[in-house]
Amino acid sequence: MMPAQHKEQRVGVFVDVQNMYYSAKNIYGSKVDFGKVLSVGLAGRRLVRAFAYVIKADVGAEKDFFEALQKIGYEVKEKDLQVFLGGSKKGDWDVGLCMDVVRMVPKIDAMVLVSGDGDYTELLEYARSQGVRTEIIAFGKTCSSKLFNEADYILDMDKSPEKFLIGKISKPKIPFMRDTNKDASASKTE
Repeated sequence: MMPAQHKEQRVGVFVDVQNMYYSAKNIYGSKVDFGKVLSVGLAGRRLVRAFAYVIKADVGAEKDFFEALQKIGYEVKEKDLQVFLGGSKKGDWDVGLCMDVVRMVPKIDAMVLVSGDGDYTELLEYARSQGVRTEIIAFGKTCSSKLFNEADYILDMDKSPEKFLIGKISKPKIPFMRDTNKDASASKTE
């Protein structure tokens, strides 16, 4: 637990499952241990609610995966994958996740956002303006530098991937480099 975290804080956890899934797959060829992510994100504090945002693509064992997330303690929010004319596909929860945070802000002291998506930067700004501590759990290699610079606390899963991944972990691939202000992020990261 960090000094600004204490056991009486009420915490909301918001997990962008697709963002974490593809980051783990593309960097390490592995899968995220969402139970470990929840445990580390809570850091012994009081859980108000934990949401896992998923896209239904009607593939393989996704129903079993969604049920496993529920057993761990997440409220699973499902959305269908959109398929457009021409075959392009889209599936994201950006607006839904943001609306849930806005609704939860009066009930929480800290929000833990598990995502590296820079689209959430303004959400962090809003939560902080309402007195809510903002924390990010993400893979640093694929996390937006905007999020790293905006959050009160960052847990970079790349620093100890074996702690957060399930199964065999491949040698890390770096899909792209992000622009980081090392001095700013180093003081906030674990």
